[in-house]
Amino acid sequence: MAVFRRSRIAPLLALVATLFLLYELDFSVPHPPVRPAPARPALHFTPSTGFNWSTAELFFPVKPLTPLPKGPRKQLPKIQHNFGKHARNDAVTEARRLMVRDAFVRSWESYKTFAWLQDELKPVSAGSKNPFGGWAATLVDALDTLWMMDLKDEFYKAAQAAVDIDFSKTEESGVNLFETTIRHLGGLLSAYDLSGEPALLAKAVELGEMLYMAFDTPNRMPGFWLTFENAKQGIQKAGTYDPSAAPTSMSLEFTRLAQLTGEDKYYDAIDRVRAFLETSQEESLVPGMWPSQINFADQSVRNGNTFTIGALADSLYEYLPKMFVMLGGREGSKSYEKMYRRAMDVVSERILFRPMIKRSQSEAPLLFAGTLWIHEAGPSFVPEGQHLSCFAGGMFLLGGKLFGIAEHVATGEALARACGWAYAAFPTGVMPELFNLVHCGPRDDCAWDEARWAEKGDPRLPWGFINARDPRYLLRPEAIESIFILYRVTGDEKLRDVAWDMFQGIMKSTKTEYAYSAIKDVTAQGETIKEDSMESFWLAETLKYFYLIFSPPDVISLDDYVLNTEAHPFKRT
Repeated sequence: MAVFRRSRIAPLLALVATLFLLYELDFSVPHPPVRPAPARPALHFTPSTGFNWSTAELFFPVKPLTPLPKGPRKQLPKIQHNFGKHARNDAVTEARRLMVRDAFVRSWESYKTFAWLQDELKPVSAGSKNPFGGWAATLVDALDTLWMMDLKDEFYKAAQAAVDIDFSKTEESGVNLFETTIRHLGGLLSAYDLSGEPALLAKAVELGEMLYMAFDTPNRMPGFWLTFENAKQGIQKAGTYDPSAAPTSMSLEFTRLAQLTGEDKYYDAIDRVRAFLETSQEESLVPGMWPSQINFADQSVRNGNTFTIGALADSLYEYLPKMFVMLGGREGSKSYEKMYRRAMDVVSERILFRPMIKRSQSEAPLLFAGTLWIHEAGPSFVPEGQHLSCFAGGMFLLGGKLFGIAEHVATGEALARACGWAYAAFPTGVMPELFNLVHCGPRDDCAWDEARWAEKGDPRLPWGFINARDPRYLLRPEAIESIFILYRVTGDEKLRDVAWDMFQGIMKSTKTEYAYSAIKDVTAQGETIKEDSMESFWLAETLKYFYLIFSPPDVISLDDYVLNTEAHPFKRT
């Protein structure tokens, strides 16, 4: 309790005690009387005052456009467990949900006080910074979380501020296309899907028109940066060594924009990227996967020699099963299923590995994702885990349920539980950014070998770990993301206890006077050193996933929504 503001402790204790007593006595807690929601003024869309991107000249137009697949949605397999009335919604669970909400409110209030309309709060010094164009990234990213947490007054204030953003004004010469798409465009679209406020869709369209111009290149492949003057002059080109996840991870956002507006051009833009992925999948040095960096200008995957599902490549793979869902099994979706199945066969064989741990450390099977290098002398596998690659558990779980692959469900569970295990292994209760483990093959027998541990392991670290090469924790969401999806898929209530342990570790290790901060070293035995950084995904993803795992299962059901890589839910249509 000490991690929360003092003014909240007494009322919260009283609430918990009361609800818990009622639960133990098997009494029902009466619902408060239903009152009409207070009337709120409608949001008013404010057009950006500068350049109108909807009138910009296209130097490399395409005809005909690939149309958005239409028609009735196919009946897809259910993703979520059939909870019925058996989900645990007791006083303890509700108290945990309220504590997550309190952490969000504490962070949000400090953002409002010290960094309003800036991209990020600096949670140690109470300052601000603008790494994403100065377009209020935290505010836009947090809109749907405000809505889910029933902070409606805050939502409407923030939403009006969001539709007032002038996207034609920035101190930068351009923007990071990927980040602006997943945070800003994704945030506006999901806020619209949840609230139905037309002004939010109008703002998303205005931003979408700008981002669409990034595809105006000779081969219609976008670059990593959208540089405004280059776009206006028609001299944009795709990159020759760009992260593979960057141009390939905008498909959900552009597809949802096309669905909501009826404009085929948005779908056409990302479908050309899909076509490139499909035709190049068997051409890389590891057929079936794409390298972590790709020559999009020449549309070649032959030069990249690093293969991972972690940093630089992660959401490329994440979006394959999610796009199948977003398209509702209609025309075009089979391509994503085909690419997913082929890629995951290779990932399972060549990227996943088992850590060598003592039996007492975990009863459940554990898997991590490493990195494969292809050199002239042959392949080299590095058993380096990443916090970023913890999303993979959720990906395998979704793919396994969608496509009826039981082995993928089991793989997803092993990956998700491994990240929960890594959190518990360190004294701070959180896992490092990068770490190496003593490893076995993906399916090999993995008995503890004391001599091998003595040779390779670091005795200062938990059993099994060779190093914590980057010992920071950056408030990342990927581990709780997969634990949340595992809970929704299996219904295993013990996963909520795993999530609670993770949440407590984060609270203990990251709290500052104003909010919560990235920390420098998860191996610290005492007070942690703070980095004065609180990226927008803290409010958009990390706290959202913690809130959702303690919420009733019908809140943002995975059978009703698709969550983008920034945890923004889009309605399945």
